[in-house]
Amino acid sequence: CVHTENCFVPTSEIIAVEETELNKKQRNIGKWQKMEKPYAFTVYYVKRARNHRWRCSDVTFWCVDEHLCNQWIQALKEILEMQKSRPKQLLVYINPYGGKRQGKRIYEQKVAPLFSLASISTDVVITEHANHAKDNLFEVNINKYDGVVCVGGDGMFSEVMHGLIGRMQKDSGIDQNNPKAPLVQCNIRIGIIPAGSTDCICYSTVGISDPVTSALHIIVGDCQPLDVSSVHHKNTFLKYSVSLLGYGFYGDILKDSEKKRWMGPIRYDYSGLKTFLSHHYYEGTICFQPAKHTLGSPRDKDSCRTGCYICKKSEQQLAEQHKERGLKHEEDEEEWKVIKGKFLAINAVNMSCACPRSPKGLSPAAHLADGSADLILVRKCSRFDFLRYLVRHTNQDDQFDFSFVDVYRVKSFQFTSKLSEDNESNVTDIGKKRFGHFCRDHPVCCCNIANSTWNCDGETLDSSAIEVRVHCQLMKLFARGIEEKCKDEAAYSQSSDEQLL
Repeated sequence: CVHTENCFVPTSEIIAVEETELNKKQRNIGKWQKMEKPYAFTVYYVKRARNHRWRCSDVTFWCVDEHLCNQWIQALKEILEMQKSRPKQLLVYINPYGGKRQGKRIYEQKVAPLFSLASISTDVVITEHANHAKDNLFEVNINKYDGVVCVGGDGMFSEVMHGLIGRMQKDSGIDQNNPKAPLVQCNIRIGIIPAGSTDCICYSTVGISDPVTSALHIIVGDCQPLDVSSVHHKNTFLKYSVSLLGYGFYGDILKDSEKKRWMGPIRYDYSGLKTFLSHHYYEGTICFQPAKHTLGSPRDKDSCRTGCYICKKSEQQLAEQHKERGLKHEEDEEEWKVIKGKFLAINAVNMSCACPRSPKGLSPAAHLADGSADLILVRKCSRFDFLRYLVRHTNQDDQFDFSFVDVYRVKSFQFTSKLSEDNESNVTDIGKKRFGHFCRDHPVCCCNIANSTWNCDGETLDSSAIEVRVHCQLMKLFARGIEEKCKDEAAYSQSSDEQLL
């Protein structure tokens, strides 16, 4: 460890070591003026600040013996070389249009200098259109990189993730359209530099949406496995999801907000209020397989944190199950639960989905890498009750403690809307198909929306009938989960925060 003033820095959190030339002005300060010719080197390291924020700090060591100084530099550089998890070559995709159109500036001013300091070489691609990064990942020589970095929001991350997972399956000859296909894990890590209008995945895996913090997690070579859900309609692959799959309330908000992109980020508030007031419910059937392998429950008080015991244990349990099962696929014979009803919202989350507005998220005890999703069913209830449920996402009350809310930890589920069921049953009622169902409870309002839309990580899915499977730890991020709060955190003053890089 390097000892500096009042803290110890693990060698794994040293960013770089550089020989330092002291100018005449510096030599005349303090202890250095007693030395004829001081030799010096600077150690750059991670310093923790408030709210999971990391900064690059530095300390300079000096001595009169040039040989001793060089020995120290050499020894520290060798220690850094031994950190095999650190990336040396990165492929970087920058979305110049996302969020507030700041991606390129954020990367060039805040991230590139840190990568350069840490001797990381980069190939940078500035995306020019939708799916540019995804298509490019199918063509590049992926093996020459230690990781892929996306600069943008959740949409940019989703694009890179689809490209990387798709490329892995293609190279392994796996058909993504087969919902039961065992997918090949991605060993190439993805780094997220937040620069979008929503950075939910970054917030849920690092604890803050901050470009410098994320860049430092990439530099020190952190690794956080992540569950990924595959979404199919019949035998057609639709999308991968890592955060939210939402039908009803969250699907309707997204569908409405897409028409109002000109409004900017405020469109989500507008569409949210409009959707809440419309108070549509949807009929359908949901079937799911409970996640028996995981130790946790959605009602736990503990959250998923760095080095999570439940995620590690669940991975082992799943591995043992697969070994026992061998080549036999007995999953269909396992227990399926069936629930029919009228729902205001159906949400399936692979992570807490925490964000600054909702610090606990949609499911506070959801785990990043336990091979399960939390399925939240909000049944038809009054507007007032639904508002009480929504408000609990912003405070410390238990948001599942309502008679109209059910939550299950699942490894797979299927949903079919009432309309899809009727259509598949050869119902030829043209009026019903065209206008949907009338609200039996409110015949005057003539609610003619029969199907909602699925919101898949902020993108709409056309099909209402879907089949979802959770793939345990399918991919890896340059992150370490959210760290437990440091005891000394209160001691970090605002002034010391401002002095950091």
